[in-house]
Amino acid sequence: MSKLMEKDKSKIETRMRGTRGYLAPEWLNSVITEKVDVYALCIVVLEVLCGRKNLDPSQANENVHLLTGFERKAYQQQLMDMVDKNNEDMQTYKEAVTEMLSIAAWCLQGDFTKRPSMSLVVKALEGLVSVETILDYDFTSLPEVGSDNQ
Repeated sequence: MSKLMEKDKSKIETRMRGTRGYLAPEWLNSVITEKVDVYALCIVVLEVLCGRKNLDPSQANENVHLLTGFERKAYQQQLMDMVDKNNEDMQTYKEAVTEMLSIAAWCLQGDFTKRPSMSLVVKALEGLVSVETILDYDFTSLPEVGSDNQ
């Protein structure tokens, strides 16, 4: 219906909508792809694994934003330090948790062209495909304009 109506005859405005902390970085440049859903899903996965919210003002300054700590631990190759220490299952099933953290890191790359599709994420969760290991752990930065990404 919206395509049938002329812009000057409509009072409807469209603009970016979403929940702070779950929006993929490309939203800042109004680039909307199917990869924004992959990003948001893995924010939720990360919250479950870490046992905390994505944005938590009660945390120390450098840990208010979950991705900041996750990025730091990914570079240090200490992702298990992020896992909820109060959840016995997370500690018991470390191998599965590590795999889930790897999937989250794959899905949270700032450059959406490097993120997997949702169908590939499902296959990774089912153990049918391997998780990409060469990752850019800069989870919130956009690729440079004019790069070969588009």
